[in-house]
Amino acid sequence: MVKIHKGKISGKGIKAGIIVSRFNEIVTNKLLTGALDCLEQHHTESSDIEVFWVPGSFEIPKIAKIVAETGSFDGVLCLGAVIRGDTPHFDYIAAEVTKGIAQVNLQVKIPVIYGVLTTDTVEQALDRAGAKIGNKGWDAAETMLEVIDLQKNLNVHK
Repeated sequence: MVKIHKGKISGKGIKAGIIVSRFNEIVTNKLLTGALDCLEQHHTESSDIEVFWVPGSFEIPKIAKIVAETGSFDGVLCLGAVIRGDTPHFDYIAAEVTKGIAQVNLQVKIPVIYGVLTTDTVEQALDRAGAKIGNKGWDAAETMLEVIDLQKNLNVHK
């Protein structure tokens, strides 16, 4: 018989660090609100959540690694919005923040979850931050809770 492992989505007793980009704050505030709503709905105590604001998405991986390595959190959630402009700057930032978060996730013992939007327009970003297509901040927070639980069930400790 196949043995199946799944994580539960429960925030009870979970300590969460959330890294949020200040750049495109009109979008990232909505992502953060979605993430906080999700954590609250899944019984994470507000006193067990810490939010760390960084200037832009490029700075997210560095602070995510520092926060993850404190040993104070069960998971780290990274929220940002990189929106295409008229120059190739978008391509460089989107690629590097994605690689950076992926590297941190593999280097530290706790889950580090990617919740960075990469869109062509502000409208697309706002749609994904709660206007039309759900809230990707909520989705990323749920992912964090599920992966934290799955990792605990696999006996992988901090």
